Amino acid sequence: MTNIATIDVEDWFHLLDHEATQNVATWSSFEKRIEIGLNKILDLFTKYNTVGTFFVLGWVADKYPDLVKEIHLKGHDVASHSYAHQLVYTMTPEDFRKDLLSAENAIVNAIGEKPKYYRAPGFSIRSDCKFALKILIKEGYEVDCSIFPARRAHGGMKTFPISKPCILINDNGNEIIEMPINTAKMFGVDYVFSGGGYFRLFPKPLLNKLYYKSKYNMTYLHPRDLDPEQPVINDLATLRKFKSYYNLSSTEEKLDNILKKFHLISISQYLSKQNYQNLPILELEAF
Repeated sequence: MTNIATIDVEDWFHLLDHEATQNVATWSSFEKRIEIGLNKILDLFTKYNTVGTFFVLGWVADKYPDLVKEIHLKGHDVASHSYAHQLVYTMTPEDFRKDLLSAENAIVNAIGEKPKYYRAPGFSIRSDCKFALKILIKEGYEVDCSIFPARRAHGGMKTFPISKPCILINDNGNEIIEMPINTAKMFGVDYVFSGGGYFRLFPKPLLNKLYYKSKYNMTYLHPRDLDPEQPVINDLATLRKFKSYYNLSSTEEKLDNILKKFHLISISQYLSKQNYQNLPILELEAF
């Protein structure tokens, strides 16, 4: 069984595809709360001797480099979550490259190391923007964690054939390791349980059962998931508001439970143990 611990390091107002929160120029006007949830996560990881992979927003690295340094000094992977938290399928290839390099520069300035792993905001690398994967390969990234192999409001790639780690090869023979979100089936439909709103939605006994059943779990959470007192953005659609705020008070206990029952590791720890000959190989243009 492989259980990966990942955290998307962004603040409570980094909501996708919402006019009031998507403009980088306005972000400094919002209350800063990122440390509230982040410290809870770091404390739980320390409690259970867990090392994770933290996908840091470049904007966060620029504004709060000491937070990123703390993550790094505690031995966790510092990876890239883009700079401006925009959906990839709304970007041109050049826009994506500029954003990727801006995030990279911000992280290098904070910790002195280039990130090697990437996750797109909202898992928004879809079938119609695989240019992003090609750019990641060209820029030397080793692992992508952007593919959500099921239906999703933002992103989602239902055509992706597997929900476990694999190697993607482009038409030049260059490659990147893809570590997608894991899925399970219910009534013949693929669904996700190991992160975000899904993690908050499912009761603890069901989460335990699903984690035990799956041979590969990619846990993904955000600091805001452990901050039940965060402000509410009231002009969200009803369903969107439910997804964003439902059961926030349960996340800390559920994460504690998962860390206690399962041994979660970082991407770098996974790679150090992995025999790459055993990973499935997919051509980038085949899905």
